[in-house]
Amino acid sequence: MPYLVHSDAERQEMLAAVGVNSMAELLADVPTGLRISELELPLGLSELDTMAELRRLAAKNQVFSNRLCFRGGGVYQRFIPAAVAAVLAKPEFYTAYTPYQPEASQGTLQATFEFQTLIAQLTGLAVANASLYDGATAVAEAAVMAVVQTGRHEVVVAPFLHPEYLEVLRCNARGRGFKVVQDLNAVGHATAAVIFQQPDFLGLLVEAPDLTELAHQHGALAVACVDPISLALLAPPGEYGADIAVGEGQQLGLAASLGGPHLGFIACRQQLTRRLPGRLVGQAHDGSGRRGFVLTLTAREQHIRREKATSNICTNHALCALAASVYLTYLGPDGLRQVAEVSCQRAHFLAQRLTALPGVQLAYPERPFLSEFPVRMSQLEHRLAGLAEVGILGGLELRRWYPDLADAATFCCTEVNDPGAIERLATALEAAA
Repeated sequence: MPYLVHSDAERQEMLAAVGVNSMAELLADVPTGLRISELELPLGLSELDTMAELRRLAAKNQVFSNRLCFRGGGVYQRFIPAAVAAVLAKPEFYTAYTPYQPEASQGTLQATFEFQTLIAQLTGLAVANASLYDGATAVAEAAVMAVVQTGRHEVVVAPFLHPEYLEVLRCNARGRGFKVVQDLNAVGHATAAVIFQQPDFLGLLVEAPDLTELAHQHGALAVACVDPISLALLAPPGEYGADIAVGEGQQLGLAASLGGPHLGFIACRQQLTRRLPGRLVGQAHDGSGRRGFVLTLTAREQHIRREKATSNICTNHALCALAASVYLTYLGPDGLRQVAEVSCQRAHFLAQRLTALPGVQLAYPERPFLSEFPVRMSQLEHRLAGLAEVGILGGLELRRWYPDLADAATFCCTEVNDPGAIERLATALEAAA
């Protein structure tokens, strides 16, 4: 934004408006010791020289998209087709303000409707809402749905739910007055929901049908937190009977962008529709029989009385949801499956290369995985630092959340990591040791 200087006359006019005669009088309440008499700044540069200096400084940055990245943990580097940016950049989408309001254009409402349809198809469930903030808040919203639906006040979390999702869930639990338990043996008559992640935070596959059955045996809801790309290869939550499916949609056409904005999705079986947070876009027909799109359900405090809202924190990331819709539509079922298969194949090749190195072994060799996996590694911190020195973003250290995995890190491989990149990683790790 250009800097607009003020004239002396304008300064006096502003001082008079606040009832003082000078800057000294305006700052009279600021202790003298805290005042700076003048700024010791170098002389200004011309616009040409300034831009040249900024380019020089910017050239020092390590740009994420230009680095080799083998770090997952909930945010992934994937190929984004040019069609996604082309559609998102259209001004009717890009500049829309609160596009989820009743007066939203038919184009925006249809795009949201398409997103809901795609998520419902992907998860194998009956209905999905207009999107949420991110995967973490989606988990929290699902827990609240279960508590309200069952009238119970406890949710049980399976091992290795994303630690940040768990933290957000606990924060919401304190506000809503329910309890979060991390012990599957505690599932009982007080349990509102069993929440599990497939694949889990470490990238390992869990027995989702068994966990769903465990919840249903005790009258609780089964909440599956799923990786959307993995659903091209794994059974969708609706197939094994999960009541609610949630997840993070960043992989569906969104760049990492320093951690956001991201995209949360939530879908459920038909009987839970009115428990969904936020908004639902539906189809309708006018008097002439023409198809149109309307906000069918708006159970949010913005639309109804706060105490009757299904959620007071949710919103829909409409532009991010549009990106996911374009990505999924552009790839189609076959393209999505190819992305998942290539990622899986390359991740298993990466696991073979890493475990061939001295001092590296799979943390859970008996557990299957798709595109992410944990390894134990001698000299872990030193080796990862060595990767960083050569411009490679290596594995995600687990000691921050799991003390018993202090010597372990998760490595991730997506379709953007070709065999040459994997060899560079393995060579750099060997050199760092």
